[in-house]
Amino acid sequence: MKNHTKDAHAQGTAALTIAAIGVVFGDIGTSPIYTMREVFSPRYGLDPSADNILGCLSLIFWGLALVVSAKYVYFMMRADNNGEGGMMALLSLVLRTGRENTKKRFFLICLGLFGAALFYGDGIITPAISVLSAVEGLGVATPALQPFVIPTTMIIVVLLFLLQQKGTGGVGALFGPITVIWFGILGFLGCINLMGDLNVLIAINPVYAISFLTDNKILGFLALGAIVLAVTGTEGIYTDMGHFGKKPIRIAWSVWVWPNLLLNYFGQGALILNDPSTLSHPFYNMVPSWGLYPLICMTTVATVIASQAVISGTYSLTRQAIQLGYCPRLDIFHTSESEIGQIYMPWINWTLLAAVLLLILSFGSSSNLASAYGVAVTGMMAIDTILAYFVVTNLWKWSKWIAAPLAIIFFVIDIALFSANTVKILNGGWFPFLVAIILFVLFTTWYRGRQAVARELSPDSIELQPFIDSLTSYPPQRVSGTAVFMTASEKGVPHALLHNLNHNKVLHERVVLLTVKTEEIPHVFGPDQIYVEQLSNDFFRVVVKYGFKDKPDIPLALINCGKKGLSFNLMETSFFLSRQTLVPKLGKDMALWREKIFAVMSRNSSSAVSFFNLPANRVVELGTRIEL
Repeated sequence: MKNHTKDAHAQGTAALTIAAIGVVFGDIGTSPIYTMREVFSPRYGLDPSADNILGCLSLIFWGLALVVSAKYVYFMMRADNNGEGGMMALLSLVLRTGRENTKKRFFLICLGLFGAALFYGDGIITPAISVLSAVEGLGVATPALQPFVIPTTMIIVVLLFLLQQKGTGGVGALFGPITVIWFGILGFLGCINLMGDLNVLIAINPVYAISFLTDNKILGFLALGAIVLAVTGTEGIYTDMGHFGKKPIRIAWSVWVWPNLLLNYFGQGALILNDPSTLSHPFYNMVPSWGLYPLICMTTVATVIASQAVISGTYSLTRQAIQLGYCPRLDIFHTSESEIGQIYMPWINWTLLAAVLLLILSFGSSSNLASAYGVAVTGMMAIDTILAYFVVTNLWKWSKWIAAPLAIIFFVIDIALFSANTVKILNGGWFPFLVAIILFVLFTTWYRGRQAVARELSPDSIELQPFIDSLTSYPPQRVSGTAVFMTASEKGVPHALLHNLNHNKVLHERVVLLTVKTEEIPHVFGPDQIYVEQLSNDFFRVVVKYGFKDKPDIPLALINCGKKGLSFNLMETSFFLSRQTLVPKLGKDMALWREKIFAVMSRNSSSAVSFFNLPANRVVELGTRIEL
């Protein structure tokens, strides 16, 4: 029996490991297509000498070892929020500390939100550069096909985004095996070309990396802006931890992904040393002419998979931002009945598509896009390090004598890579930064706006218990059924209840005051999810808790209230919501321009009916006018 259990566990780990290769490492798996080419592109002015090639390979080797292996696979993945990772999960962990220090808390919130905003910039560039770099193989195969590169890329990208609404459940099952084959091809091509010059393996010695930087000085430092392309996609390792677990990701990286990446990079180095003319596109020049078209097809599939992972990541990040109160409600559709993480968000999807197509048309080549790539990635790396330091010192109670040196090592690497990429800002790097700044403003505006609305409503609230007592002394007309008044606060009488009494002059025979809370953990299960309190014979308070990755479902929660002694007949239950009309006004807490943005965001947010899965024919909305 024990052997059977072990076999089942091993099979489960193996399946998760294969799936992780497809989703987690899809982005970093496409980096060999363009990294070596970009390091020696004319913009950096580096001579493709033996010393420079060995130095480049050494930097790539140690970059993968320190940034990906040491920092993300083995350090950052320890900073999990109940098994979940990613910028929002990390921010939630950080916010559990320093609650007494308001300024520190606000700084950390801003830092985490800007890091999340940078992820969107990366999410726009990744599909553009990945798919375009794959299709550019057509131009390598024959110059006659060069005019078709951009149109073909745009068609593939449009199809990719059109398929999002169908869900990734069926296609996702193929992602893992295909990407496993892809990494096998990378390793195989590397081995074949390594046979031409095994001496490149001496680049493992870090002396070559140091010599590259010291000999080339400023040019060598700036070349880090291209070498960082080898470690793009590292945030996905941490973000997707909750889907697969730490062990499968670590096995996938150590046993299959990392070795094959290194083989391919070193194989490209050997190829360039033997034939410098292959430098124009070393990846596609690794195969003979007869193998070029099959490689282009396989590369295109791999880049589509890598893009799919990033697109899905933006959906997940947006849902977490909504749940944590940093983003207005948006329409969310679940594309799988069994996997809660498989969602589709139309507004995000079409906005991403428009931005990706605009990038492809504006930049025209993967080489030009590479000039914009890296700024967002390295910015996220630095923010991850800062937030992780607060987690290990304040939450894990590590000694600062241990945490500080480790954080300093990672931060120095992050800042070096980020600084090398700052020169790209004028050549396209401004785009992901502009996206991040815009989203950061929107996130912080929504967060501050919700606080302002709560402050405006607070003085007008009436204490709950005296209100209930007054209804006993002066009872209004009662009607049959149950009324559920949704309110963000557990204190005071909901405005919708007051409006209903003032205008309709009636009250249902049973009244439930319902508050939904989002906890700073991914999921809330079991008896802790629902709290029921009887305030009087006919008044009840219900608090429903969700994690920031849970899908709110109020009817289901009310059914589960039966276990707490409060049963519901949904056909006899009415839901009352308060809908605010926001009026921006000078002289309030926020700047007028922020108030106007918040008002627009509020008007365009999706309905609470769909967000909370309320039955539309049982909902009554009552308006409130609020001057911000």
